[in-house]
This record gives sequence, C-alpha cells and structure tokens, in this order.
Amino acid sequence: MVPKIRAASLRGFASLVEELGGDPDRLLGRFALSRKLLTSDDELIPIDAHDLMLETAATELECPDLGLRLAAVQDVSVLGPLALAIQKSSTVAEALHCASRFLYVHSPALRVDVEPDPYGRRGVVALTYRKDLRESSYSRQGIELGLGLFFRIAELLIGGRIGLRSVEIPHRPLSSVRRYTDFFGSDVKFGRAVAAICVDRRILDERFAHADETIRQYAFQFLVENFSDPATDLPARVRSILAATLSAPPSLPEVARALAMHPRTLQRWLAAEDTTFDTVLDAIRRDTAHRLITTGNVPFSQVTGLVGFTEQATLSHAVRRWYGMSPRELRNTVETGLSR
Repeated sequence: MVPKIRAASLRGFASLVEELGGDPDRLLGRFALSRKLLTSDDELIPIDAHDLMLETAATELECPDLGLRLAAVQDVSVLGPLALAIQKSSTVAEALHCASRFLYVHSPALRVDVEPDPYGRRGVVALTYRKDLRESSYSRQGIELGLGLFFRIAELLIGGRIGLRSVEIPHRPLSSVRRYTDFFGSDVKFGRAVAAICVDRRILDERFAHADETIRQYAFQFLVENFSDPATDLPARVRSILAATLSAPPSLPEVARALAMHPRTLQRWLAAEDTTFDTVLDAIRRDTAHRLITTGNVPFSQVTGLVGFTEQATLSHAVRRWYGMSPRELRNTVETGLSR
C-alpha cells in the first residue's frame, strides 16, 4: 500500500496557489486530486502525489518558500484527532511522546522524536522530523512544510518560549537564508543529517496551562481504538522488512525468522489478513518501482536492481502488468503532465 497523508496537510494550498496566479484545480488534477478532496481534512491522499505537487507548484509558480508559506497558515488542528491529545497534555515532553506514538494517524511515512543535540551542546535536545525514505522520496518542500508546522505548533502551544537554539535542514536553502531566519527566528543550518529543531532541554518540562488529563485520556483512548498502529500490523511489519532489503529480498523463512515465528505461522497470519507473502512483495516492488520511475531520472537498469530484479526485461514485464505500459511510457506520462 502506498503511504498516505491526511488532506489537512494541504490546508491553505488552493488559496496560496490562487494568490500566486496559478490554477489550483488544474494543478490538483494533474496529480489525480480534486478541490473537493481538500474539503475534508480526513481524506487520505498518496504522500508521493502530495509532495510532488508541492515541488511542482513551487517551481512553476516561482515560489521557492511555498512549504514555509503553507506552514505559516496552519496550526495543530491540521493533525486532526491527534491534536486534542497533544493540546491537553500536561507537559511538552508528554505532548511530544503522544505525537511520536500517534503521528501515523496523520501519515505513517512521517515521524517525530526527541534526540540528542547533534553538536553535543549541554542542555540542548533535537526535536527531529523524518520521512521514511524507504517508501517515499525525499521532498524539500514537504520537509519544509512539516518542519515549519512542527515549529509553529511548538510556538503556539507554549507561547513562543521554546528556547530555540538552531534549526537543522537536510537540503541546501531554496530561498534566501534571511527567509529562513525570519521564519524561525534563529540560526538555520543546511545540509544536515536530519531535519530538526534544537531547543533547550528544560523546555520539555514546560507545563501547559490548558492541560486536562481527563480529556487527554479520552483522546488517547480514541486514537488507540480507532487507528491501528502500522508497526503492530503484520503485513506492515513484513513490508517494512522487505522495503529495507528490496534489492536482495529475503525469503519467507528468512522474514519469519526475523519476526521470531515459524514460516507456516507467518503464512497463516498473512492468510488471515487476506494476503500472501508474494502479494506483499509484489506490492512493495510495484510501489517502489513507480516512485523511482516517476519521481526522478534513475536509470531503468538501476531501478531493476533496486526492486530486486536481475534483468531489465523482468522490470518491463512487471511494469506492464502493473500499469499497462512500459517503464518509459510510465515516466513519459508523468513528465508530460509536469510540462503542461
């Protein structure tokens, strides 16, 4: 299954495109999305389409800070049912723990964590924001939107007193460095290992005036009962192992061993989920091939190896089976759409 993200992530997108002189309906349509889809925050859209559309809009509308502009008009409510649990937490640390555990509700491809400061500064921690690149391509605009929103939520929840020490961005600046420092109000470092907001550790103990344990527990229980964690879903766990080893995919017995179960037990569990090992492997090959073919200029010979095939002809046959066209035709279809 292609990882998705809630449509709320595009809140403000249509209005921004119009302000920049673009046609949001035409742009959305090129990525098989619609304006109507954006009227419901809880609709799910493929995160690759989401990110590629942001990149395309930024380029065509000559708006390199598009991700930051979107983040500036969003707030914690973008996170939907997760927002209430965060808002009613007692401390920043508790809110971050909740966000880390349940961010899959917004998108299973995204993750936030509290990690050591990358520079070893005393009394400083890094609030990191990551995208799972095993299943979805890196997006500069997507990262800037997510990190910008992460920063905005922190500011809004504790009144701007976040003790910001620096901001870490993996890619080179898309806009002037001044644009970033104006947005974050702090030193911004580029070309870093991971996107992060580095803050004073003491901020984790900051208490929220609007904390309500009863409401937080209710929201927490709602999330547990209504949204399954992909990390505990067996097909998802198999998919995760295969995604990490796709260039030389392990056999069913090898995956079963990694999951500490008998191969027949794994087969039965997958059957109970109405799937098979070969079906899961084929699906992740399909999704990975589509991403590599449509979101970059990776040579087809390299795509072949990355999805675990030994011959390019095998890739061609598989792509035709999946999409009814050759790898070249699939790539041309996307490139033609982007050039319109």
